Amino acid sequence: MKIGELNIEGAAALAPMAGVADKAFRELSRNFGCAYCVGEMVSAKGISYHSRKSAELMDISEGERPSGVQLFGCEPDTMAFAAEFSLKYNPDFIDINMGCPVPKVNSIGCGCQLMQNPDLCYDIVKAVSSAVDLPVTVKIRKGVDEEHITAVEVAKAVESAGAKAIAIHGRTRAQMYKPSADWSIIKEVKNAVGIPVIGNGDIVTAQDAAKMLEETGCDMIMVGRGAMGNPWIFREINAYINEGRIIPPPSLFEKLDIMRRHIEKLCEYKGEDVGMREARKHVAWYIKGLKGSASFRNEAGRLKTLEEFYGLIKRVAETQE
Repeated sequence: MKIGELNIEGAAALAPMAGVADKAFRELSRNFGCAYCVGEMVSAKGISYHSRKSAELMDISEGERPSGVQLFGCEPDTMAFAAEFSLKYNPDFIDINMGCPVPKVNSIGCGCQLMQNPDLCYDIVKAVSSAVDLPVTVKIRKGVDEEHITAVEVAKAVESAGAKAIAIHGRTRAQMYKPSADWSIIKEVKNAVGIPVIGNGDIVTAQDAAKMLEETGCDMIMVGRGAMGNPWIFREINAYINEGRIIPPPSLFEKLDIMRRHIEKLCEYKGEDVGMREARKHVAWYIKGLKGSASFRNEAGRLKTLEEFYGLIKRVAETQE
């Protein structure tokens, strides 16, 4: 698949998940065959106000490419400014968030709320694509609710404004992440536009990915929550789709080693204090389903140092024997 002139290899991309898809997790996902990554969403207004935190979210390592910066905002000029600012971090593309369902984002007219105004969606994409010489992609949902399904209309608008690819999550804003995603809307969008369409929603196995590709005709798929504590899902998807092979999941000790490498990289990038606070949720995802996992998750929620983390790994391993 190509996003503009950018070559994309692989069957599945990593979704932009705030508080999850940071640099360490993006690198790990790429190591397992993720086709491309999208960073955590960044406030365009925060960039215009010179927010250091917003700028830090744009940092991209060579180990995660191809990778894009995701911006959210509702003012075309501010979005264009933020896109230009992001160029100092050398992203491979710019992604525009029009699908975030979180109330605090939507209450200011951003995220999925933009889908209520296809003309504004057009203006934002047009402003950004005119401001930077990079491919511009857009992430949308089905609509804000079942009474306002605007995905096809918005997809057509952003394509005409210069978007080079569209990722669509098959749920409305009102649904958040339940019940099951509606894959038929992905098919409708794919049939309505000529640019690549990436399907998103309820991909937790390689078989899910193959089924979505078959049912919707989308160009590739995007994995979000299905990759949490499970970054090897990209390796499994590629093997199943490209070769028809079912790869067994890693052994317990392989999983623990992957978790260790992930958390060490997280601390390398963010420092041990911040890194271990953010590691707690990742550790809980990795050990879910293991013997004694409830107790271990409780312990993970109090982790403060790498030394404590190493001790937890040792106890988890001993308990499973």
